[in-house]
Amino acid sequence: MKRRLFLLIPVLSWLAPFAAPASEPLAASAPNIILMITDDQGYGPIGRHGHPWIQTPHLDQLYDQSVRFTRFLVSPTCAPTRSALMTGRHPMRNGVTHTILERERLTLDAVTLPQVLKQAGYRSGIFGKWHLGDEDPYQPHNRGFDEAFIHGAGGIGQAYDCSCADAPGNKYFDPVIRHNGSFVQTQGYCTDVFFTAALGWIKQVKDDASPFFAYITTNAPHGPYIAPPKNAKRLSDLGFGDQQAGFYGMIENIDENVGRLMDRLEAWNLLSNTVVIFMSDNGMTGGGSGKGVIGTTPDGKKLEFYNAGMKGLKGSVDEGGVRVPFFIRWDGRIAPGRDIDRIAAHLDILPTLAALAGVPIPKDQVEGRSLLPLLLGQDAAWPDRYLFSHKGRWKTGDNPDNHQWKDFSVRNQRFRFVENVALYDMQDDPGQTTNVIAEHPELVQQMRAAYDVWWTKTRPLMVNEDAPMSPTRPFHEWYKQQLETTGIPAWAPPQL
Repeated sequence: MKRRLFLLIPVLSWLAPFAAPASEPLAASAPNIILMITDDQGYGPIGRHGHPWIQTPHLDQLYDQSVRFTRFLVSPTCAPTRSALMTGRHPMRNGVTHTILERERLTLDAVTLPQVLKQAGYRSGIFGKWHLGDEDPYQPHNRGFDEAFIHGAGGIGQAYDCSCADAPGNKYFDPVIRHNGSFVQTQGYCTDVFFTAALGWIKQVKDDASPFFAYITTNAPHGPYIAPPKNAKRLSDLGFGDQQAGFYGMIENIDENVGRLMDRLEAWNLLSNTVVIFMSDNGMTGGGSGKGVIGTTPDGKKLEFYNAGMKGLKGSVDEGGVRVPFFIRWDGRIAPGRDIDRIAAHLDILPTLAALAGVPIPKDQVEGRSLLPLLLGQDAAWPDRYLFSHKGRWKTGDNPDNHQWKDFSVRNQRFRFVENVALYDMQDDPGQTTNVIAEHPELVQQMRAAYDVWWTKTRPLMVNEDAPMSPTRPFHEWYKQQLETTGIPAWAPPQL
């Protein structure tokens, strides 16, 4: 397989080293872009994906109105996926090898998606979870976003012995949010708040001459599994315990907000010039339980755990740990109702959106591909490739080379090679039940060799491995300073 050598780009010269833009027919159309990404939902909990009891009518409708990538792959955990989405390259090449301990920080040498889109005049806003560094240089307002409405750390209320920490004491209801550098006190459930903020900003910028990029990044359904009472009650009445009712109730609340978003886009006549994407950041968590019976209905029917027949959950390098939904809708431009089975990945998002915007991609940074040929039905022009997954998350201070051959997988269109000991035929055995490594020695040798080359080129780019732990938590410090000076004002929700 032919691969390029990927180098870092000095942050102060990010506009200069760009390759030529793509030339597909949809390229340079510069639509508005809305990208929704949920946290820990995974592939299974959507009605159209065969889930037996979750109710997601709005996601089901979006599924029907979209092109669906049925084998869309991300990273085993959240910050790595978000860094790949932002840069078009593997997270470890962004320095992101963990979700905490300063190893979630997106290298300052990377060019981000909103910086790329800014070449075409896009205005960009983020609403929800950032999780690529809580120190000021790493914050989204310094990485190309014009509007930032975010919580800190990897989840609302989280705090670790490093810089990664949200505002102190934060909760899913009435969370304190950092809005363009200042904290505001919101009212309501976090997912509802994030969608309301995104809709308010879209309403504000929708009639401008410049297109917009809205990045809606819910912290739900990440634990703790706390859903709005009405959503949790439906699942509790069905027979689930508190954790499962919270987990699936959070997803049903997300679904309601997706419906609210789509209704407003239709009312504002935006659907014909707006690309809408829905995805998740890694495999599902299982809502506290990853197998077997997880509930019993009042009439005694057993409720079985459902993961669409896949092996693995969040944190796994098996298919269930890295496969997520990826729906893309653009009315009148992308024919809906079609499944694409070619493997695609988070690192393809930046080059795809750059192609739509008609702008060049960062030279020597992007290793993903524009998905426009597949969207146009040009499958024959799509050569096979290897996609690499690694769990990372080794102990701080440990030599990453000690973990090269642990917690990794290599995927091509047909096979998944896992942790140097197993090969699965994903075409004939999508549930990974039979190890066929002995039947394909040449393929295994090729996969090992390709992975070894990839690791060798990636290892020097793991720039956060020796970073000292921050003695302060920036969100805590900023919150305290504001509380003692101006106070925390109430957020005024936009009128929609």
